[in-house]
Order: sequence, then structure tokens, then C-alpha cells
Amino acid sequence: MAKVIFWEKPGCKGNAHQKEILLASGHELEVRNLLTEPWTKVELAQFFGDRPVAEWFNMTNPQVKAGEIVPAKVSREDALAMMVAEPLLIVRPLMQVGEQRMAGFNVEAVQNWIGLKSETISAPDPQNCPCVNSEG
Repeated sequence: MAKVIFWEKPGCKGNAHQKEILLASGHELEVRNLLTEPWTKVELAQFFGDRPVAEWFNMTNPQVKAGEIVPAKVSREDALAMMVAEPLLIVRPLMQVGEQRMAGFNVEAVQNWIGLKSETISAPDPQNCPCVNSEG
């Protein structure tokens, strides 16, 4: 199984559920705080690869939910600058195994990447963060 570096928002219920799935699937976690990591644009870009910029954003962030930030209209460079300045905008979790990185918790993508035990996956959908507080 894999050793996963897992960047989370401490206290996020969605991230807690995702960690439970990974641990139950036999993976080892090194948990880090997404909000206090000294991100650079170059480092963040490695998690997103060629995915559309709109998929980089935490859709539960209050600025996104209110329409103040429209992810589909943000350039790659602007998105990275915004996320370095305000990590709560970043889709969670960020994960790394070796040199490979992933943003978000799409079950099928994680399964194909490092493997998951299907019986560990339960409601709520681990891809969607149930966080509803004002901090996103």
C-alpha cells in the first residue's frame, strides 16, 4: 500500500471521511495542514496538472458559493496566485505519493492511482465536502 502525504483543512468532516477510507484501504498517511503550508504557485500547479482551472477550486468556499469568484472565468496564473494567498480556495484534499500528486478525492481516480477497498467507501460521497461553515 502507499504512503500518502495528505493536506487537509483541520476539522473538515469531508477530509476526516477521506482519511478513514484511505486508512481502511491499508494506506499510511502523513497528514499536513493545507492552511499553514508555505505554498508556491509552482508547487500547487503540480497537483492540478492539465485539469481545468474550475476543478481546482473548493466549491464550498463562501466566495465561490456567493459568485464573487467564478472558477471557470479565472486564468491558471490568477488561480494559483489566489490560492497561494488564500488556501481555503483550494479543492481538498491535496495528496502526494512519491512524486505523483492529486487534488480532490474523486473515488475512481484515487482507486486507479493507489487503490481503495470498495467496502470502505460509504455515504456521504467522499468527493464532496459537507463543510457548511463560513470558512469553506
